[in-house]
Formats: sequence, structure tokens, C-alpha cells
Amino acid sequence: MGRLVILMVTAFVDMMGGLIVFPLVPFYAKRLIGHGPLWNALDSVGLGGEGAVVSLIVMTFSVAQLMSAPYWGRFSDKFGRRPALMVGLVSSAAAYVVFAFAGSLELLFLCRVVQGAGGGTVGVIQAYVADATKPEDRAKALGWLSAATNAGVAIGPVIGSWAMTLGSTGPGMVAAGISAVNMAFCWRYLAESNEHAGKHASERPVVRRSPEVMRRVLTHGRESASRLIWIYGITMGSFQGMTTILALFLAFKFAVTEHTIGYFFTYVGLISFVTRAVFLGKLVDWFGEARLSRIGMVFLATGLAGMAVSPTIPILAVAVACVPLGAAFTFPCVTGMLSRVVPSHERGLYMGVQQTFGGVGRVIGPLYAGFAYDHLGHGVPFITGAVVVLLTISLTFGIEHGIPPNAPKVKAA
Repeated sequence: MGRLVILMVTAFVDMMGGLIVFPLVPFYAKRLIGHGPLWNALDSVGLGGEGAVVSLIVMTFSVAQLMSAPYWGRFSDKFGRRPALMVGLVSSAAAYVVFAFAGSLELLFLCRVVQGAGGGTVGVIQAYVADATKPEDRAKALGWLSAATNAGVAIGPVIGSWAMTLGSTGPGMVAAGISAVNMAFCWRYLAESNEHAGKHASERPVVRRSPEVMRRVLTHGRESASRLIWIYGITMGSFQGMTTILALFLAFKFAVTEHTIGYFFTYVGLISFVTRAVFLGKLVDWFGEARLSRIGMVFLATGLAGMAVSPTIPILAVAVACVPLGAAFTFPCVTGMLSRVVPSHERGLYMGVQQTFGGVGRVIGPLYAGFAYDHLGHGVPFITGAVVVLLTISLTFGIEHGIPPNAPKVKAA
């Protein structure tokens, strides 16, 4: 349990740094639209609108993440989770420094590329949790980890709003400083969890390559692992499409600004934190991972559709609350089930492939959301996301039958 607590602290601080910066990206981008060679190039091909530019900036992170995720997963299977995580923290700190001095769209894009390349270690963190917990406890442990990250979601934006009083460089430099402290903490206290790390090649189980696993997901869609990865990727794309144009939507409909957007994210983060820290474990015991993931997708779809049609802020607040509830019930359960149907020595690889499919969703979702926001209507991306999530529920039917009820025990932390 000690290693899991340390990992939760690391993830909390890392997410807090990220959420100091992320809510401000659309507002920084809006100030830079209309200037520079990159915007001229985007405008010449019809991508110069606010929604398109912001979605491309968000998508850049996802592209870098999806390209790096499976390789970080395989790296962590061979050499350890800890060194992979350290690289991710270094990348985040460097990205925040770039953001602090981003006086052009080109630098905003560079910031997202650097952070995305290090962000490919998300699957490594999930593999670390799976290493350190019993199979039947993984969804709960992943929920606790998510609770820690969502505490960061709640606190980070408030710090970001405060850091704006230090000037435009304030949020980026504050986030970079927090990330540096986190690196020192992780280096000092986080122990390795992968029992195969550092062994000679002849002593390690054979780990397949990422392209081989991705081909299997594409060609064997009925297998449990493949279905779980598809569920994760599709629902993540719908979720990310919503977050991409959320600030623009709230600014347009409810006059939210860069000084008040942080409180909205804090509201979402608090709901996520309480749900995952207090209720998720009990609900997994009552409903099981498969059924709870279906309930989560219904909540997620309801929240997305409700946001599009909310006429007032109180009604919006109710709709918004459904989104973190849905995410809290869906993503930890899907990842927990995946950890139980794949071999332990390929856990990092599969988690990385899951993040790659999630990354594809994070590319397609924002691209569509930006286009739809600019050309089809400001509420259309939310409605589309809701429909896609509801259709994805069909992939979960019967999936519990392919998950071992008594998977081999993994040494608990």
C-alpha cells in the first residue's frame, strides 16, 4: 500500500501542474490567433477559426502521446516503471517553461508536443498500479489513483487563476516549479514495482512488440482485451472532444473568462475526487466492473447531451456533474478489467496500447469537435459525443464472461 500512496502523491502533484496550464490554453491561443506564419498557413486551408485552432493545439498533445505511449509501456516492461515515469515528469516541466514564454502559436504547439511525448507514460502509471495490487482490487486502486489526479484537477486551476496575477509567464513557471519538486519526491521515494525490470534478456519473459499487439486489437475485435481497448479509445475521444471546446462554449454561452474558468474545473475535480475516493470501491463491489462501466457510460452521455441544451448555469451544473461521475465509473473499471485479461509481463505494453487508442480518440474527438463548433453549431459536439458513447455500450455486453474471476494473485504493496 505504501508504494501506491507514493504514486498517488506523485500523480496528484503532476496533474495539479498540468491543470494550472491546461484551462488557460484556449485563452492564450485566442490572443495569438491572427498573427504569425503558422496561423497564416492554417487560415489558408480553412483552419483559422477559434475552435479549429484550439482543437489542433489539444490534438497535438494527443498525437505525441499516442505515438510514444506503446513504446513507453514496452520500455517499462523491460527496464522498469520508475525510469519511464521520471522521463514523463521531466517532459512536463520542460513543457511548462515553454508555455510560460509562448508568445506565438508555434510555441504553444511545441509546448503540447513536449508534454504529450512525456504524457505517453500514463499507461506506465496504470501498469504500476496493477503491479502493486491484487487483481480483484485493481479497479478500486485505479479509482484511488484517479481520485488523487482529480484532486489535482480541483486545485490546479485555482492556482492557475492566482498565478495569472504574476503576469502571463506566471502559470507556466509556477507549474514548472511544482513539477521540479515532484521530480525530486519521485526520485527519492518511488520504488520500482516491475519484478522483471533489469533482468538479463534470457531471464525475462518474451514481450511482444507494440505493432503486433495493435494489429491483434484491430483484427481480433471480439477478444476481451480488444473490446476493452476499443471502449476506452472511443469513450475517451468523446470525452476529450468535449473538453477541447468547453472553454470556448462556456465563454460564448455563459461569459466565462480566463479568470473564472478555473472555478469550473475545480467543481468538476471535486466531484471526481469524492466519487473515486469515497464511492467507487463500494460500487465496484456491488455492481462489478463490467456493469458499473455501463452505468458510467450512461452518465457520461447524459452529461454531454445536457451541457449542450442547458439554458441556465444551475441546470448546466447538474449536467456537468454527470460527466465526472461517468468518467469515474467508466475508465478505472475498463482499465482494471484490461489488467486482468493480459499477461503480467506484458501489462505495460497493453496499457500503452490502450493509451495509443485513447490517443487516437483524443485526435479524432478534438478535430471533429473544433470543426462542428465552428461550422455545425456550438452544441453539436456535445450531442455527437453523447450518441457515440451510448452506441459504445454495446461493446460491453457479455464482456464479464471473458474476465477471469480469480486471476492469479499479484504481490500486494
